[in-house]
Amino acid sequence: MTTIVLVSGSLRRNSVNAALLTTVRAILERRPGDIGTHLLTPAGLPLFDEDVEAQGVPAPVAAAQELVRHADAVVISSPSYNGSMPGGLKNALDWLSRPWGASALTGKPVATATASPGKGGGAEVQPELHRVLERAGALVVDHGRVALGNAAARLGPRGLYTEPAVTAALDGLVDATLAATGHLTRGAA
Repeated sequence: MTTIVLVSGSLRRNSVNAALLTTVRAILERRPGDIGTHLLTPAGLPLFDEDVEAQGVPAPVAAAQELVRHADAVVISSPSYNGSMPGGLKNALDWLSRPWGASALTGKPVATATASPGKGGGAEVQPELHRVLERAGALVVDHGRVALGNAAARLGPRGLYTEPAVTAALDGLVDATLAATGHLTRGAA
């Protein structure tokens, strides 16, 4: 089974980034083969603190690290908060990057997307997100930039994105992610 962990950088219940990941999950469910997904939320993770880590990794952090460690790849969708990734997402990545050099992210393929109610779709966050992921040892998946602008207005029925241009971009992200795991993509026989 190929396992993909989906991480929304937004903690909001009706987040456009969560909707983007719900659409990614629906695309993955239509793909051939045995593909499973798990949602990881930064909510509930304590602030990263080496003193806390030295006393023992907190249970929610250990669970998040194990989930990512055993996954074949990760897909992150992030909003832009004042031109940067949200603090909760950065905190989660800090925890997932531990221990240095042998973390859950070391050598892990990670694909990224952004979504925002704004026109630019949060695209300015992606270089920062890629830099943090690369420093953590992740393998940032090479795919076309997915930055969904006016995301709230474009949300379709059942909380999914259905516009052809959006689903084509997300199909490309899924293809690249599955290729990075060695899983056959929709066009492979």
